[in-house]
Amino acid sequence: MKHRARKRFGQHFLSDAGVIDEIVRAIAPQPQQVMVEIGPGLAALTQPLVERLGHLTVIELDRDLARQLREHPQLNVVESDVLKVDFVALAESLGLAPEQPAQLRVVGNLPYNISSPILFHLLEQAHVIQDQHFMLQKEVVERMVASPSTSAYGRLSVMLQWRYAMENMLVVGPECFDPPPRVDSAVVRMVPLATPPELALPVLSELVQVAFSQRRKLLRHTLGQWISTREIDAPFDTQRRAEEVPVAEYVALAQAAAASTAGTCSARSAP
Repeated sequence: MKHRARKRFGQHFLSDAGVIDEIVRAIAPQPQQVMVEIGPGLAALTQPLVERLGHLTVIELDRDLARQLREHPQLNVVESDVLKVDFVALAESLGLAPEQPAQLRVVGNLPYNISSPILFHLLEQAHVIQDQHFMLQKEVVERMVASPSTSAYGRLSVMLQWRYAMENMLVVGPECFDPPPRVDSAVVRMVPLATPPELALPVLSELVQVAFSQRRKLLRHTLGQWISTREIDAPFDTQRRAEEVPVAEYVALAQAAAASTAGTCSARSAP
């Protein structure tokens, strides 16, 4: 019996053979590589991947689809909400030692309704990941790779560009899916930086959220107050709008904010 796409899971199954071939070529899977696919669905991408890899781990929330996927002898099926999956523990269970260079490859046609939470979930575990290839809503991919001083540049751009080198690989129309979504899609490549700047991720997240909370106003109305309240002693021009500030400057401010907080705590605990 044909599986019907379930709206609550945001299911849109990729069905165009030509597009699938292009995506597989972009991913370039090699035999014996350790790869995890998020949301394999009807296995349109799964089958060509496992043929090249020899073995593949898939994460599927839909119980009926998970049962069908278990019939494939070369698949390791994790039936779970991807937001509950510990990718560090998963990497270890698949034989990747923590002291080795990041080797876990992650791919998937992500549900568009929870794509940002999935990206942020993986962000916290990027140190075990070699690369990520995802099908997402085209607008989201444009925001991910956007440059400063453009309308697409925002919180998502800063939070991901701090940690990844990213590339918009391929635009995919609605007609390539069953059922077709109402928007265009795109495939993005995300490669974690080998030596990312050291910072407190919650601090960066907080300051970027404050900065873009009123993106049409100058930062002195938002981030300026945030800096002043925390008594951060670092040069930062607040006579700009949030979209005009490069990622590197947000990172430097997050580092200064963390250092300021640590200094304050030390001073209070001194005898």
